[in-house]
Amino acid sequence: MAYKVSMDDIKKLRTMTGAGLADVKKALTEAEGDFDKAKELLRERGLAIAAKRSDRETSNGCVLVKKVEGFAAMIAVKCETDFVANGADFIAMTQAILDAAVANKCKTLDEVKELTLADGQKVQDTVTQRSGITGEKMELDGYLTLEGDNVEVYDHMGKHTLCTMVQTNKENVDAGHKVAMQVAAMKPVALDAESVDQAILDEEYKTAVEKTKLEQVEKYVEVVLKKAGINPNLVDSEDHIESNMAKGWLTQEQADEARALKVSAAEEKAKTLNPQMIENIAKGRVQKFLKENCLVDQEFQFGDGDKATVAQWLKAQDKELKVVAFKRFTLVAE
Repeated sequence: MAYKVSMDDIKKLRTMTGAGLADVKKALTEAEGDFDKAKELLRERGLAIAAKRSDRETSNGCVLVKKVEGFAAMIAVKCETDFVANGADFIAMTQAILDAAVANKCKTLDEVKELTLADGQKVQDTVTQRSGITGEKMELDGYLTLEGDNVEVYDHMGKHTLCTMVQTNKENVDAGHKVAMQVAAMKPVALDAESVDQAILDEEYKTAVEKTKLEQVEKYVEVVLKKAGINPNLVDSEDHIESNMAKGWLTQEQADEARALKVSAAEEKAKTLNPQMIENIAKGRVQKFLKENCLVDQEFQFGDGDKATVAQWLKAQDKELKVVAFKRFTLVAE
């Protein structure tokens, strides 16, 4: 005769695990009322579902941030759908993980995964079990920290998809909060120019050189086409050439001439490009990149419209006030 599960036991195990009614009832029945065994059955089923979902894409999730005296952290747990991501249970699980991480001042995601939560389960097991409950793949995706005083945190629009942390050298809650909003809105890649990874600078310079060369060649080609009496806009791509021929705006002869001129003019200009000019323009583009992507040099978005940089705005609040560190994490495609 099958073990008869009481409603009180079902409610108790559901409270302990968050599992669905049918799953809890089935586990308790198979375990004949043994709660530890039932919890293990639910965990094993969560593992099985997680394994089946291992190749699924997790493009949604929850990012939360928290600070206490001398320490702040943010964590991201990813899932497959926004329906699960916005669920109260999923957010509560993420918050419980973050609370434990902050309480233990974990430095790495691996440390977080090994933590034991209030329900006696390790963090990784809790995530796996939740995956089994929802039927979606879930994973701990990111964990960032800042240590020390004067840290302000920001959860963008309270949507739990983009969080930031900003640390200043002196206490100024309002300024720190506004700069945290700046980090969310303007997504800087580094604090200042000296902090930008050399690999990023090298790639930006390389891209700037190629872009400058291409622009110089294109300008020369336009000049040559105009001298030949051909509108450059009508022949700027092969698709446009074919389309404009079909419309009667170009003859076959004009199209052939344009194609030939584009090739010969491009080859001619490529051989005579001024290396020093290319280098100067490319360096200017890299400087523009730094101004737009280094936090202290960005135009501050939350001031009084005076076009000040972040560093200048902070100095106006307090001559000694500076940003010393920031962290940003988002699940939103940008």
